[in-house]
Amino acid sequence: MKLLLSSITPFVYFMISIACIESQNTRRVGDVQDAEFNDFSVPLEHSFEVDDMGRFRARGALQLKSGREPGATLSQNHLSQDDRIKLKDVAAVDGLYRIRVPRVSMQADRQADRQTSGYLTAFVRACAMVESHLSDVITLHTDVSGTLIGVSIVTLPGACGGMEVEDDVDLEVFNTTLAVMAPVTAPGPETALFLERMEQESEKKGKNPQEQKSFFAKYWYLILGGAIFLMASNSAQPPAGGGREQS
Repeated sequence: MKLLLSSITPFVYFMISIACIESQNTRRVGDVQDAEFNDFSVPLEHSFEVDDMGRFRARGALQLKSGREPGATLSQNHLSQDDRIKLKDVAAVDGLYRIRVPRVSMQADRQADRQTSGYLTAFVRACAMVESHLSDVITLHTDVSGTLIGVSIVTLPGACGGMEVEDDVDLEVFNTTLAVMAPVTAPGPETALFLERMEQESEKKGKNPQEQKSFFAKYWYLILGGAIFLMASNSAQPPAGGGREQS
């Protein structure tokens, strides 16, 4: 029995080693996929104060999607009774409603690389926020590297018409449209096509040297014929007063 176990042991060790290597390779592939398509969350904060001093607090969370085509989703808290009263008070004095998001890179593969470097802020009039019943459009702007460089907010409708909102329930839930705007690369000048066309035009002119002649070189016989005709016409006319008789 001991002999049988001793003969099987090396084979078992060999199979266990292969299983460990395959398991490690599988985890590495999964880690890379998770790193390339991993989502991460950043806070969306807002502030509205009667004294116009920024005191930001959580409004919700942005779920940012990294990868070749970055995207984002938004989950938001309900506006509390105290916040609804405060927002209407700020709107009454024509105050501002502000939002902010941290400046982060949407292309970072690891959480350690997603360190914030300040905040991006936007604002609208608080009365527009109230009269729109918390209906707004938030747009995140990124640069070519995927870093957030700007945020904007507009309300629907966007103007303050003096409409009174009596029902506080209309100011409880945010109705937000979220968009991510990346820069669009403009098409470059077609220099190669332009040079090719210039070469084709030069070749055509080289094959037809007659087209390169000047106007006088091409129509000299017409010019010369016209000049001879004018000279003959002038010589055939009698001088002025030559036919008058003297008494």
